Amino acid sequence: MILSETPLDRQFAACMRRFDPAMEPCVEWAARLASHAVGEGHVCLDLRTWAGREVSPSLRLPSLPAWKQSLFSSPVVGKPGEFKPLIVEGDWLYLARYWRYEKKVAENLLAKAGEVCGEIDLVRLASDLDSLFAHNRDQCPDWQKAAAAIAVQRRFCVISGGPGTGKTTTVVRILAALQSQANGGLRIALAAPTGKAAARMQDSIRVQKHKLDLPAAIVNSIPESASTLHRLLGSKPDSVYFRHNRDNPLPVDVVVVDESSMIDLALLSKLLDALPSKARLIMLGDKDQLAAVEAGAVFGDLCAGRGLSAELMLRERKGRSPDGAACGAIRENVATNPDCAASGSIRATLQVAAVENEKCAFSPISDCIALLKHSHRFGSGSGIGELARRVNDAEDTDAALELLSEGGWSDIAWRAHFDDAALLEKMDAGYKDYFDKVDGGAGSEAMAAFNRFRVLAAHHAGPSSASSTNRAFEALIRERLRVPQYEHWYAGRPVIMMRNDYGLRVFNGDVGICLRVDGELRVCFEDGEGALRSIAPARLPEHEPVYAMTVHKSQGSEFDEAVLLLPETISPVLSRALVYTAITRAKSRAEIWGGQDILSAAIKNAPERSSGLKERLWG
Repeated sequence: MILSETPLDRQFAACMRRFDPAMEPCVEWAARLASHAVGEGHVCLDLRTWAGREVSPSLRLPSLPAWKQSLFSSPVVGKPGEFKPLIVEGDWLYLARYWRYEKKVAENLLAKAGEVCGEIDLVRLASDLDSLFAHNRDQCPDWQKAAAAIAVQRRFCVISGGPGTGKTTTVVRILAALQSQANGGLRIALAAPTGKAAARMQDSIRVQKHKLDLPAAIVNSIPESASTLHRLLGSKPDSVYFRHNRDNPLPVDVVVVDESSMIDLALLSKLLDALPSKARLIMLGDKDQLAAVEAGAVFGDLCAGRGLSAELMLRERKGRSPDGAACGAIRENVATNPDCAASGSIRATLQVAAVENEKCAFSPISDCIALLKHSHRFGSGSGIGELARRVNDAEDTDAALELLSEGGWSDIAWRAHFDDAALLEKMDAGYKDYFDKVDGGAGSEAMAAFNRFRVLAAHHAGPSSASSTNRAFEALIRERLRVPQYEHWYAGRPVIMMRNDYGLRVFNGDVGICLRVDGELRVCFEDGEGALRSIAPARLPEHEPVYAMTVHKSQGSEFDEAVLLLPETISPVLSRALVYTAITRAKSRAEIWGGQDILSAAIKNAPERSSGLKERLWG
C-alpha cells in the first residue's frame, strides 16, 4: 500500500475506471501509481520497480510482461502517439501530458544542439575570447573560455558548476562576445525560476558587466534586468498555459536562464515552445543541487554526460570543421603555441577538456555541455568546499562524516546532540547584529545583516522544521521586545513570500523585513538597484516568518553562515542533494545540526527521478 497516496491519486484512478468499467485491478493500480509518481517528482512510473509487488492485502501486481499486456488491453492506455490518457513506452507508464512534455523537450533540445551558428566572425571571436578571459590564462584547461566558445557558436548551451566556479562571470563574457558579433543589436532576456533568483542574477550581472574592458556600447547592450520565467512567458490567471508559445514566440535572440536545476519538465517544455527557431538558449545551474519541486530532474538529465566529446576533438584533429563545434571552428584563428597555460589557446583548452571526457557517451548534447570545475570561492583550504566534494562522492559516503568528526576546519562544524534551547541560543547570536541594525534604524544595513545568517531546515512542518523553529524563535523575540499578543507585526520581523503578486512586484521566495518607516511599520524589500522599497503589511500576499527556511526555498540565495537543521527521524526528503545544497549556501561557515544516523542516511540517499529524458538525450 502507498502510505502517502493522495485523494487525487484515487480520484484519477476512479476517473479512468469510468472510461473503462471493466478495468482490471492491476490497471487501476497502475493509474494510481502513475498519478502518485508525478506528485513525487517523477515524470513517469517505472513499471519494473512495481511489477510483482503486493500493493494491498488482496492484490499482488502481475509480472512485468503480464502487467503490460493488461495495460494495453484497456482503452485508457495507449502506445506512443496514441490519443489516450495513459501512455506506455518501453517499461515506463506516463500520464499523456508528461509523455508529450518529455518528447517535445528532447526533440527541441536535440534540434538546437545540432544547429550551428554559421554567421559567426571567427577571427573576432578568437580575439574577443582571448581578451575576455585573459584573467584565466594560467588555468589549463580554461573551463570558462571553453563554455564561452561553445555558447557563442551553438543555439543551445548548458553551463553547470558549483558555487564560486564563475557561472555569472562566464555568462556576462558570453553575452559580451555575442553582442560584439552583432554590434550590440541582440535582444537578450535574463530569467530565473523564482523572483529571488532573478534578483540575485541581475545584481551579479550588473557588477560583472562593469568590469569588462570593452567599448561602452557593447557593455551597455548587456541587459541588467531579469524576470521570473513565468513573467517572461506571460502567465495567464488560472491557466497552465502562457501568452508566449509556438504561435506567439518571445521577441528575443538570446535567453539566459539561471538556477536551471529548479526548472521542471513542464516549464522547460513551454519555454522551448516559446523560443524563436534561431534564438539561443543558455542554461546556468548546479547539477548537484536539489531538483525541481515539480516533476522532472531536467538539469540533471542534461548533465548526465560529461560534455565536450572526444568525437568533437577527433574531427578537429583531422582538420575538418566539426560542424561549427567550438574548437575546430576557430582552428586557424588561435595562438600557435600548443601549451594552453602559456598561450590561452581556445583550441588547446578544448582539447584538454575533451580528453578528460573521452569515456562519456556521445550525443549531440555532449558538445553543448560545459562543466565548470575550478572553484574560486572554495579552494584547497576551504572546509566547505572539501565537505561539498565528499558529500557528492558516491564511492565513499562515510568520507563526509570523517571530515566533520575531525574538527580540523574553522569553516565547518557538526553538532550531533543538542536541544531546542541550544538552537535558539545559536539563532539569537546569529541574528544579534541584525536586530542591532533594526534598532538603529538603518534599513539597508539591517537587510544586509539579516542575509548574513540563516537556519535551513529539511522539513517545512513538524518537529525540527522551518515552521516549528520560526514559532519558537519568534516567541522568544516577541517576549524580549514585549510585543502585545494582539500585535502581528513588530520592527525586525522577517517574512518570506509564498506566492507571486505582480502588482506589488513581490514574488514567491522574496524576503522582506519589517521596519519603522516615517513612524509606521512597513515591510521592506530590496529592489533591482539594491535600494529598499516598502509595502504596507496588510497588502502582502501569503507569507511566513523566515528566521528559518527550507533548503528548497534557499536555492538561489547565499549567506555568510548557514545552519542545516536535520529532523529527528529519517524521512524520504533527506538526500545527498539536500545536504549539498544547504552547505553550499554558506560562504564563510556551514554547520550541520543532526544525529549521525540521520546525516549518514541523508548522504547515502541519492534518489533518481523516473524519467525517459536522459535516455532520449543520451541514448
